[in-house]
Amino acid sequence: MDPLVLRSQSLLTDSSLEPVSVIIPTYNRAEFLAGSISSVLNQEYQEFELVVVDDGSIDTTTQLLAEFGDRLRIVTQQNLGASAARNAGIRAARYDLLAFLDSDDRFAPGKLVTQAAAMAEHPDALISHTDEVWFRNNQLLNQKKIHTRSGGDLFAKSLRICVVGMSTVMVRRGLFDEVGIFDETLPCCEDYDLWLRVACRFPFLLVAAPLTIKHGGRPDQLSRIHRVGMDRFRIRALKKILDSDDLDPDQERLARIEFIRKCEIYGRGCMKHGRNVEGEHYLQLALGTESRSSAASRLAGFE
Repeated sequence: MDPLVLRSQSLLTDSSLEPVSVIIPTYNRAEFLAGSISSVLNQEYQEFELVVVDDGSIDTTTQLLAEFGDRLRIVTQQNLGASAARNAGIRAARYDLLAFLDSDDRFAPGKLVTQAAAMAEHPDALISHTDEVWFRNNQLLNQKKIHTRSGGDLFAKSLRICVVGMSTVMVRRGLFDEVGIFDETLPCCEDYDLWLRVACRFPFLLVAAPLTIKHGGRPDQLSRIHRVGMDRFRIRALKKILDSDDLDPDQERLARIEFIRKCEIYGRGCMKHGRNVEGEHYLQLALGTESRSSAASRLAGFE
């Protein structure tokens, strides 16, 4: 078995496990938030704190949170977006182990004890993630092969799509000291950006069990709000990682190939829909990157 893939039945469940800070960012999701909170509070493993970051909600979120009393730690802020809310939760958290849960998702029973035990078995691991069960409009959704979770070096897989579910991860605080926190300038794809920064330097530990329940298909989700033109945020994330000094030569080559591909696809899409100036900008980005990449390849003896 891959040493970075653990099966849930083999994990430790003793009393020496570390406590966990669970962070739920939320904005105007009172309808779903109670279920997310309850899925944490009802965990078998009770050595945790639950930090809920209210990102400026104007619905009944405040009243809902008050009903849970001191079982929660509540952080409130003006509406600054998901990245800023998660970062606020990271700063407020008391423990070294941090888990994240979106306010419309759920932890499956046993999620915390299973994943905390995995981190205990691999004390050098800075990040772990789990399998997910997906629902769309309350209907079970069969995941495609491309979404199959894996452990180890995920950099190449992370270039095409986001291969780690935000509500599945558990990290050690030191990870953020190494790679930085969530990019608050990105209105979406902030997880894609973070996983690139992590995956180019550190392996992922996979706990091979469906320990998170993900709900989708609603118009309030960021992936729906930004579905038109969402790839431009992934392009920004790729440019950031290419401009950094974090990539080895093979990682840089793979990232440039994906950057060119995404720029060309997005640029042609813009041209097709009459956004010629925007389309030309991305096509020129692809052309310029391709030229630089070809020159670099020749100098390195790849051609």
